[in-house]
Amino acid sequence: MNVQRILTGVIGFPIVIALLVLGNKYIFDIVMAVIACIAIHEYFKAVSSEVKNLSWIGYILAIGIAVIHIVNTKFALISLGILVPSVLLLLFLHIIISDMKITLKDIAFSLLGIMYVITFIMFIPLIYGIGDNTKLEFLKENSFVDLVVKNFQNTIISGKFLIWYVIFSAWGSDTFAYTFGRLIGKHKFSKVSPNKTIEGCVAGVFGAVILSLIYTIILNNKFNFGINYLIVVAMAIILCVIGQIGDFAASTIKRHFDIKDFSNIFPGHGGMLDRIDSVMFIAPFAFCVFTFIL
Repeated sequence: MNVQRILTGVIGFPIVIALLVLGNKYIFDIVMAVIACIAIHEYFKAVSSEVKNLSWIGYILAIGIAVIHIVNTKFALISLGILVPSVLLLLFLHIIISDMKITLKDIAFSLLGIMYVITFIMFIPLIYGIGDNTKLEFLKENSFVDLVVKNFQNTIISGKFLIWYVIFSAWGSDTFAYTFGRLIGKHKFSKVSPNKTIEGCVAGVFGAVILSLIYTIILNNKFNFGINYLIVVAMAIILCVIGQIGDFAASTIKRHFDIKDFSNIFPGHGGMLDRIDSVMFIAPFAFCVFTFIL
C-alpha cells in the first residue's frame, strides 16, 4: 500500500503541476467539472445503500463548473447564493411528484452531498481565476492582496500563485501528517478516523507552514511580491486545520456507510473524494481570505 501510495503521488503530482502552471482558467474549469462529476458519483454510490438516487441534480451542477468563468465572477458568486434554495426546491419537488416514495432522508443526504461536494469544489476554480487578466470588481481596496502584496502594481496576485497555498495546506499537510504519524504517532486523535494520531495532525500543521513559507520566500525573491510572512504563517495554520477537519468529514461519511474508501481509482489513496476532501473543504475559506476578510 505504501509503494502504491508513493507511485500514485509520483505520477499524479507532475500532472497537477502541469495543469496549474500551463493551463488557463477555462481548461482548469473543464478539468474541475470532470473531477466534480467523479466525486459526486462516488458520494452517491457510497450512500446508495440507504438513499434513493437523486444524483442527476449533482451531475448537472458539476457540469456547470465547466462554464463558471464564461460568466462574470460576481454573477457566479451570486448564483452560489441561490444554489441552496434552488436545490431544496427541486428535492422537495421529488417528494411531491413521487407521492412520498422519495423520503425526507433521501433529500437530506442528497442535499448534503450536493452542498458538500459541488459547492465546495466550485470555489477551487474561482480561486484559480483570481486576477486572471482583470482585477475582480468586488474586491475591496483593503483586501488581502492589497495588504500583503506590496510591490505588485496595477493588478492583484494571480490565482495561479494563490492556489498553491491551498495545495500546501491540504496535500502538504497530509504528506507530513501521514509520514510522521506512522513514524512517531502514538496518541489516537478520534474514532472517526482511527489511523490518525495527534502527533500526525500536529506534524501536518508544521508541514503546511514550512511549505507555505518556502513558497513565499521563492515568490518574494524571484518575483518581488513582498508577501508578509506572518500573515502566511497564520493563513497556513488556519487553512491546514480546516483541511484536517475536511479529512475527518469525509471519514465520518465513510464510517457511517461502512466503507474504507470512496473508490479505488487512485491506488494507495482511494477515490477522488479521498484525494481532494481537504482541498475542497479549504477552498471556500481560502477564497474568502484571498478576497474579503483581510
